[in-house]
Amino acid sequence: MDKKHTTTSGIEIKDVYTTAPQNQELPGQFPFTRGIQKDMYRGRLWTMRQYAGFSTAEESNKRYHYLLAQGTMGLSVAFDLPTQIGYDSDDDMAEGEVGKVGVAIDSLKDIEILFDGIKLQDITTSMTINATASILLAMYIALAKKQGADLQQISGTIQNDILKEYAARGTYIYPPKPSMRIITDIFEYCSKELPKWNTISISGYHIREAGSTAVQELAFTLANGKAYLNAALQKGLDINVFAKRLSFFFNCHNNFFEEIAKFRAARRMWANITKNLGATDEKAMMLRFHTQTGGSTLTAQQPLNNVMRVSNQALAAVLGGTQSLHTNGYDEALSLPTEAAAKIALRTQQVIAFESGVTDTVDPLAGSYFVESLTNEIETAATIYIDKIEVMGGSVNAIENGYIQQEIANASYQYQKEIESGERVIVGVNKFTQKEEGFDEVFNVDESIRAIQIQKLKKLKAERNNVAVEAALKDLKNAAKGSENLMPFILVAVEEYATLGEIANCLREVFGEY
Repeated sequence: MDKKHTTTSGIEIKDVYTTAPQNQELPGQFPFTRGIQKDMYRGRLWTMRQYAGFSTAEESNKRYHYLLAQGTMGLSVAFDLPTQIGYDSDDDMAEGEVGKVGVAIDSLKDIEILFDGIKLQDITTSMTINATASILLAMYIALAKKQGADLQQISGTIQNDILKEYAARGTYIYPPKPSMRIITDIFEYCSKELPKWNTISISGYHIREAGSTAVQELAFTLANGKAYLNAALQKGLDINVFAKRLSFFFNCHNNFFEEIAKFRAARRMWANITKNLGATDEKAMMLRFHTQTGGSTLTAQQPLNNVMRVSNQALAAVLGGTQSLHTNGYDEALSLPTEAAAKIALRTQQVIAFESGVTDTVDPLAGSYFVESLTNEIETAATIYIDKIEVMGGSVNAIENGYIQQEIANASYQYQKEIESGERVIVGVNKFTQKEEGFDEVFNVDESIRAIQIQKLKKLKAERNNVAVEAALKDLKNAAKGSENLMPFILVAVEEYATLGEIANCLREVFGEY
């Protein structure tokens, strides 16, 4: 029997493609399948945005200065687990996790140290933060004000995508409905105060890391995007204003052509979704996205093989038309990336940009019989999922009844079975294996970080105006009980040096925990 060839999403690949579906549109034209700019990388390269953050704000600040010196164009901040779920470093819940998977941020003081020597008006910053996104954004705004920056010019992104936390990642605090309120408060506040800020980065990345297929990543991400659009419309916001400030965050795995087709299909699908919900401004219909190469594709066995994996994935993201890109370090299956690995990861992007020639023309794979067919098939398969979720009443309901989580779990189980049976080859893991040699350079974060942060918190609480902090938290709590926009209240609390945990606990008292 002939072996059946399929993509990772199960779409059958024919042995040869003879005609491409007729697609006469040009880049920069609705529905933007071929790219959102008519000149794409001929006009401007994607932003090389390396994700970094660990230990204390002081240590992370050193890594940011290092990356900026190596030619990175924008910063991307990783926060530790306690920061992500609203606990200060001195909280019992934070033990063993302070500074481990990202930087520990307890108050505005830490943000001041984190960006010491870096002018916020001169760079763009992406912050991978969700449940506490409103608090971290308020800290960023407070620092920008202290630096004398023009808030109308401040630019960057907060992830702020809580729906994928319930579906795939787990760092949520409050139930879905109050969480959606906080998110739409941020949309509304930023549309007036920080017009260049991307208020949400709707993330397929973590859905894919949790084990979904490429089609599921696309479908569930766009379904979540649709839920945010509907929530903002219900709040009375103008889709032509707020949809311009939504961005997306996708994964890029190893199946080269499937990933490229996924990105092309995503743009076309989103253009039609926004149009159907009433958008008339073309900029509000454009899907702008950041890509990160696939963390779950990296192997601890033969880690240098990951250099090839990351290069392959980065090239697919560029050919798919990404707006910014993070390339993973080859050692990330073992630890946070070392400086050497972080440099190779950045150099991978620079080689693609300046040496490969793929940036010389827009959408170089357009018209490929295979790529055009695959783009259409991925769109069709993803649309079936979106329609199913729509029947359930949208993403929030589909998550609350466990549908999306179950679909991801099934796909993940299937993938693992294929690896274990040898049907799916992972080089160095289930084929071409060797006796493992030790890997010397592993990045470690010291346990003493927590003690340092606790000392900082003690000093902060002794020196700040505690009466003003109490008053700010009381006002925030009252606002949370009502329907006022919470962002101005959070900003006041942050500027009085209320801690992240104090603000999160204040909201926990009103909204409860999920």
